Amino acid sequence: MVSRGKSRDRIEPSFGDEREDEDFRLDADDRVIGGRPVRAGGKKTAGSAKRGKSGNQKSRKAKSSGGGFGLGKLIYWGFVLSIWCGIGVVGLVAYYGSQMPSASSWSIPERPPNMKIVSVEGTVIANRGATGGEALPLEEMSPFIPQAVMAIEDRRFYSHFGVDPLGLARALVTNVTSGRAVQGGSTLTQQLAKNLFLSPERTIERKVQEVLLAFWLEQKYTKDQILAMYLNRVFFGSNAYGVEAASRRYFNKSARDVNLGEAALLAGLLKAPSRLSPARDPEAAEARAQVVLQAMLEEGYITADEIKTAMSQPPTKAKRYWSGAGQYVADLVRDEVTLLIGQVTEDILVETTIDMTLEKKAEAALTESLAAEGDKVNASQAALVSIDGTGAIRALVGGRDYAESQFNRAVKAKRQPGSAFKPFVYAAAIENGLRPTSVRNDAPIRIGSWTPENYDQKFRGPVTATQALAESLNTIAAQLVMEVGPDQVIKLAHRMGIESGLQNNASIALGTSEVSLLELTAAYAPFMNGGYKATPHIVRRISKADGSLLYENNYLEPPKVLNDGVVAMMNAMMRDVIDHGTGKNARLSGWEAAGKTGTTQSFRDALFVGYTSNLTTGIWFGNDDGQSMKKVTGGGLPAKAWHDFMKAAHQGLAPAPLPGGDFIEPAPAEDPMTIGTIISDVLQGGGEERYSGDPVYAEDYPAGPVPSQDVTGSAGPIPPGEVGGGQGTRRTTLLDLILGQ
Repeated sequence: MVSRGKSRDRIEPSFGDEREDEDFRLDADDRVIGGRPVRAGGKKTAGSAKRGKSGNQKSRKAKSSGGGFGLGKLIYWGFVLSIWCGIGVVGLVAYYGSQMPSASSWSIPERPPNMKIVSVEGTVIANRGATGGEALPLEEMSPFIPQAVMAIEDRRFYSHFGVDPLGLARALVTNVTSGRAVQGGSTLTQQLAKNLFLSPERTIERKVQEVLLAFWLEQKYTKDQILAMYLNRVFFGSNAYGVEAASRRYFNKSARDVNLGEAALLAGLLKAPSRLSPARDPEAAEARAQVVLQAMLEEGYITADEIKTAMSQPPTKAKRYWSGAGQYVADLVRDEVTLLIGQVTEDILVETTIDMTLEKKAEAALTESLAAEGDKVNASQAALVSIDGTGAIRALVGGRDYAESQFNRAVKAKRQPGSAFKPFVYAAAIENGLRPTSVRNDAPIRIGSWTPENYDQKFRGPVTATQALAESLNTIAAQLVMEVGPDQVIKLAHRMGIESGLQNNASIALGTSEVSLLELTAAYAPFMNGGYKATPHIVRRISKADGSLLYENNYLEPPKVLNDGVVAMMNAMMRDVIDHGTGKNARLSGWEAAGKTGTTQSFRDALFVGYTSNLTTGIWFGNDDGQSMKKVTGGGLPAKAWHDFMKAAHQGLAPAPLPGGDFIEPAPAEDPMTIGTIISDVLQGGGEERYSGDPVYAEDYPAGPVPSQDVTGSAGPIPPGEVGGGQGTRRTTLLDLILGQ
């Protein structure tokens, strides 16, 4: 068809009329002049001119109306462009695919191992590991969880092939109409591929690889397997990976028991785990859960009545971090397991000695005590350990609030025990011949430059050993250390369970060497179990996920560390501490109980360690920075908290007496400070100081700054300069004994 312009003509094909007119065809004799076909002879035919005119009019009409010419061209070039785009995409996929390892070498990365920690009843205390929880099979999860996740994240999960074109189109339209990225088009399979294999960066290469890996996952695994892997590995915020970890983190329950509203909240977290966490923003988390519930309703997973019930539930409140005293237990167990079996490389189950009923009562006793009196007396922290006669730890609280501080004060903190160490002094003295009825003189005493004083700075004169222990008289404890020797006290304390190094000096009588609450409590246990060592332990059994055993403890044959006589006499004396002495606040109705108070210099630490025939429990109150409390003694806040815990722990149990009540004492052994020994000392040059070295100071009474001095490696223990007043050194005489000096 010929089209003619105003100034000149040109040949232009028209897509609007593709019919051919044979009059338009040129013969061999025809030629083109000025861009127009001209017949031989130089003249245009009439028909040719007519046709040219009418064709020109049609062409202009088609252009002006936007008709067949524009649409046809658009279709044509659109088709061409789509072909080239397809070629480009294929090339891009081929290129990035070639950068990946061979598909035959692809494998699912192992999920980080989890340590599931349970109590003696089988209750889950906590999980430890990179994920924060164990992996659950899909059939064990609450059915609401996968339904909620699919409804909000991937509605066609069971029908697509790894990539959802409809989902991508929907997301594209939504994002274009909203003007921002508000919806993603990735399927659960793509998200799993990204989490398993790829970095979080947003690049074309990563997206292509994600699609290829999604195809591979769909080909290799079933839909149920893919969904289970996704739900057990996806991040839910607050260091929780997988639905089990998230459920325990936010609801303190297993994912097996999650209800509809809780499942909706978990599914809602996937959009922005940190921002929507109920620990950070409960209102935002709840609002997102409502969106999930509506999506579940639209998909037919739930009914309108069910959604009303779920929406009527109060918003979930979660603490910002893992909380509860059981978390201190879990940390201790994790450390113990590593020592017992080495590095954990697969999921394991750790059965502990912890009784969760006692654990909750222990936590409540400390929390309530601090809430009631802590601020008033400037006590900000507390710790508790309770063990049975075998050394099994039945309850442990490492601090006031695990969420605020994860430091375990019951195990890792070492502090002076104060007078709570005196039972070891008295036990060593009994082994050396002391009896509960033995009399010592409570009077001023000087050991080198050290003059120990009693708490009330008063002296009572002659007292029995029982009375001296009940009233926690420092002068008598110092005298007993002089009689026995610090080295013998240290040997007995280590034999009974103290593991920390102890200073070989006279001030050990007042508990100046630092120990942990756990070892101190365990060292009391031989008094309650008949004289057998109670090695503290918390792990009973370790097994793999398939049930095969990795470790099982055996504390069935502990060594005997105290003879029956020492046990009987110590129990009689320490019962008096609670019945008539400094531990009156710890009295238990119906139960024989024994124990000892402890208070360190300037009221920095206050302790009570006591026992029945059932449990030995130690409690500490104080401040992490060593600030002094307001006259808090071991017989005050710690003894009260001990009473509250032990009363709850023994409820419903039949009372049983402490061992040694039927013990008959044999003929008394010769007292080390008899007339014979004194005369022998005088005649043979004995009775002088058996110790040499520099003076040390007691730290069990508020008497100003006192230096702590380690004399390990010196020529010998610290000397007991003189008994009574006066200057210089002198022998102990018969008159000194008679006068009590």
